[in-house]
Amino acid sequence: MQHWARRLEQEIDGVMRIFGGVQQLREIYKDNRNLFEVQENEPQKLVEKVAGDIESLLDRKVQALKRLADAAENFQKAHRWQDNIKEEDILYYDAKADAELDDPESEDVERGSKVSTLRLDFVEDSNFKNKVNYSYTAVQIPTDIYKGSTVILNELNWTEALENVFIENRRQDPTLLWQVFGSATGVTRYYPATPWRAPKKIDLYDVRRRPWYIQGASSPKDMVIIVDVSGSVSGLTLKLMKTSVCEMLDTLSDDDYVNVASFNEKAQPVSCFTHLVQANVRNKKVFKEAVQGMVAKGTTGYKAGFEYAFDQLQNSNITRANCNKMIMMFTDGGEDRVQDVFEKYNWPNRTVRVFTFSVGQHNYDVTPLQWMACANKGYYFEIPSIGAIRINTQEYLDVLGRPMVLAGKEAKQVQWTNVYEDALGLGLVVTGTLPVFNLTQDGPGEKKNQLILGVMGIDVALNDIKRLTPNYTLGANGYVFAIDLNGYVLLHPNLKSQTTNFREPVTLDFLDAELEDENKEEIRRSMIDGNKGHKQIRTLVKSLDERYVDEVVRNYTWVPIRSTNYSLGLVLPPYSTFYLQANLSDQILQVKYFEFLLPSSFESEGHVFIAPREYCKDLNASDNNTEFLKNFIELMEKVTPDSKQCNNFLLHNLILDTGITQQLVERAWRDQDLNTYSLLAVFAATDGGITRVFPNKAAEDWTENPEPFNASFYRRSLDNHGYVFKPPHQDALLRPLELENDTVGILVSTAVELSLGGHTLRPAVVGVKLDLEAWAEKFKVLASNRTHQDQPQKQCGANNHCEMDCEVNNEDLLCVLIDDGGFLVLSNQNHQWDQVGRFFSEVDANLMLALYNNSFYTRKESYDYQAACAPQPPGNLGAAPRGVFVPTIADFLNLAWWTSAAAWSLFQQLLYGLIYHSWFQADPAEAEGSPEARESSCVMKQTQYYFGSVNASYNAIIDCGNCSSRCAASVRLAGCCRKRHTAQRTARSSVNWCRDRDTGEARTSALTTTRRKIPQTVAAELPSRRRWASWSPCSCCSSWACPPGRSPKSTPTPRAASERPPPTPPQASPPLPCSPVPHTPP
Repeated sequence: MQHWARRLEQEIDGVMRIFGGVQQLREIYKDNRNLFEVQENEPQKLVEKVAGDIESLLDRKVQALKRLADAAENFQKAHRWQDNIKEEDILYYDAKADAELDDPESEDVERGSKVSTLRLDFVEDSNFKNKVNYSYTAVQIPTDIYKGSTVILNELNWTEALENVFIENRRQDPTLLWQVFGSATGVTRYYPATPWRAPKKIDLYDVRRRPWYIQGASSPKDMVIIVDVSGSVSGLTLKLMKTSVCEMLDTLSDDDYVNVASFNEKAQPVSCFTHLVQANVRNKKVFKEAVQGMVAKGTTGYKAGFEYAFDQLQNSNITRANCNKMIMMFTDGGEDRVQDVFEKYNWPNRTVRVFTFSVGQHNYDVTPLQWMACANKGYYFEIPSIGAIRINTQEYLDVLGRPMVLAGKEAKQVQWTNVYEDALGLGLVVTGTLPVFNLTQDGPGEKKNQLILGVMGIDVALNDIKRLTPNYTLGANGYVFAIDLNGYVLLHPNLKSQTTNFREPVTLDFLDAELEDENKEEIRRSMIDGNKGHKQIRTLVKSLDERYVDEVVRNYTWVPIRSTNYSLGLVLPPYSTFYLQANLSDQILQVKYFEFLLPSSFESEGHVFIAPREYCKDLNASDNNTEFLKNFIELMEKVTPDSKQCNNFLLHNLILDTGITQQLVERAWRDQDLNTYSLLAVFAATDGGITRVFPNKAAEDWTENPEPFNASFYRRSLDNHGYVFKPPHQDALLRPLELENDTVGILVSTAVELSLGGHTLRPAVVGVKLDLEAWAEKFKVLASNRTHQDQPQKQCGANNHCEMDCEVNNEDLLCVLIDDGGFLVLSNQNHQWDQVGRFFSEVDANLMLALYNNSFYTRKESYDYQAACAPQPPGNLGAAPRGVFVPTIADFLNLAWWTSAAAWSLFQQLLYGLIYHSWFQADPAEAEGSPEARESSCVMKQTQYYFGSVNASYNAIIDCGNCSSRCAASVRLAGCCRKRHTAQRTARSSVNWCRDRDTGEARTSALTTTRRKIPQTVAAELPSRRRWASWSPCSCCSSWACPPGRSPKSTPTPRAASERPPPTPPQASPPLPCSPVPHTPP
């Protein structure tokens, strides 16, 4: 074993010494020392500067917001209400007009609308990613609101004056994006004008349901929703209640806390949450799924429901908003007023508002429900049908807005939202919001109207904030991030765009964006508290392709962003403290190096890929790197690297690295015969954005990202000493590799570390691409008794035993090379060559199980809260909808049954089922055209493996099912197993042997051998890298205890091998814990 390991080490190390060019590149950098300067990243100064720039950016938006809010209040106060206003009196641009004219079933076509709609011309604007008109505003009115009503027409009349204020704001600040006024009536007026991006089917957009409007229109609240599930609530009424509760949850933001309970004779929570939890996206999803499981039975007991709700609101041992408190009760009616409960819990102060909702069509007396609401500073609503749900579940916000209006300027504070997806196509944005109050009075000397007119909002694109952060001076693994008071990220490289449902805010916690540990919890808490700090930590990071986990050192520095509710952080690896800045003042040298970017030089100098960065303003972007390079060359023929329209730092570094990598070709690559060592290619990638692949023909099969900072091999090489292996990626669901034309290769790379003036930095990565088929043959020789490949193969006989020879005895011996993530790199079995790159448990379940159980590998589990999953439609074969009474044959034959309430309930269900067909069955056309129907947000559980120890040894007995083998393994390179006819398998390991003479410990692979046969009975126990799991409520609560206030710790406590649980089978995923994620209320 040790002999094989040394031979493999020497072979790989020798190839990298000759072809890798690490030493040659170091010398080239030193020889060109006069062409660049070493600059320092000072974390504290950097983060304070960026925080100041973001503060200035947001402050300009705040001033524009205040001008708009003040103007809106004055315009509305001066407006005179017109009872006889007509549609033809109003002239405005209807953003949905074009789409509705094309739709013969639209409301305006049916009614013959007389509204005078403007016809506008639009121009393409890259800032808005849309066609816009800067001379007008656009109006969007929800589909379920009649445009010709007196309220809407008066709203359109007075808001028209906002148009001039919008235009003046843009004149003062040309960087302003969407300026929006969302009215409490549902009207949205936004600037500049652009056609509405309506879906293929019904447009359900209502500004009052948008996250920014909800946050700006009300203050934080604690809400308990109680739902009557007595026996009288059946069929359609129960369906209306379920839908109403879901719509009510959508009116809550992350500043609110909520719980939902059902009641009949007694009350109980519908989910596993036993107290108020934050109304974030994940928790609301738990409630919505749990509500669908409610079943009607028993008798109505208002007392049980209200006592439960008041107990929830009086619990002071939990995190809550502690501002507005309210109870929302949904029922079909009842006679009890439960006055004794209100006297005990709420009177005389009436600190809790009670809102009552009468649901369904019935003949019950609603006087008790009206009395409950009015006696507790609330309001009474009726929801007779599905059409009344949306409007009546949001009307309570007007009641909550009254204290804000009375508070005046004290309540008028600009709030910044969570990140969400813009409905008009800007991508990820945050919105500054400011409420607009009704300042009119009912009469001379009387009180103000006490109503909120709406919310004013101004969008800020995340890309505009990112432009204020340093991009390429921090290196491939350095980055800037920002979080809000909830711990949700505003900026983070792991924050993804929301593609599944633009109505949901993108709420990603900082500890979910990274691999969580105790140090990061402390950093998060300090940032939420508005402190500044610095800390160096050792932590785990996930690779870009999510296949590997590396243990690294990172420096975290953070400061608050003044005048906002954000805090900014900077993460920097120690090797990125310094960076190179090119100083190419010699224009002749610029031209010389630039010529090596021309395709005409590729045949002799190797192919060059350039990172698709924003080198100049006029550079046309392209996903095709060949086309992008062509665009770049054409632009450089018109401008110089010192042009004001170009980023001089990026251009000079790009041209410098072009020249440096060309010199590497001359010194290390050009005169070498790659075929001698079975290499498909050699390559070098740099911080400056150059990836040079030699020879030129190898570029045809180069699949790595042309942006080195986005290439997994590049980032992992910087974080690891020694050599990093990257076998071709394979998914278990895809077909095996096709070895055609010897183009399948294995990347082996390492970072080039420089020491300049006492400063250490890593500006480049070099490597080779091994020919898989040729190196698989070479691997057999290295793990055999032959000294070299040209030596004749050893003959086995009585005097020459071959049982420990991976070449000759390949029928009984399975010899494999596995990398530090548990992926197959090489094998002595020809039939396994097409499985290279797969997770090893898919190749040999028994051996991977043994390596894991004996602590050779450590498992790291994490959750991706931004995943998108395909919908799983519920089966409906042979089953009636939940809560629907299904009569038997005997019932139909019984005359008395036809006069009963059950018969009427069934008839009502069938009638409404015909009218509201979509309630019972999804429209296939709508499901096909709607992104929400195709995918939904979910939680993906991921599992990565990494070497748990540098030096490890163990003895263990492992079972392979229908056979047994003798195995040996060691960290990095290890072991051999041979077939035996006993019922045992023993395992040994040796200390780490593999060390790189230049860069220290090698971060490579493990050499292991075992039997080839994989019994099917064992395959279910193999470790799984990745599993999908939907957000599963309740079932987890009794079996999986979560730490208070956070999702489960992802790093398990080490245990002895005998105590370690077997790897989780891929077929089963544990339900995710439904622990709430509390936050510090703003």
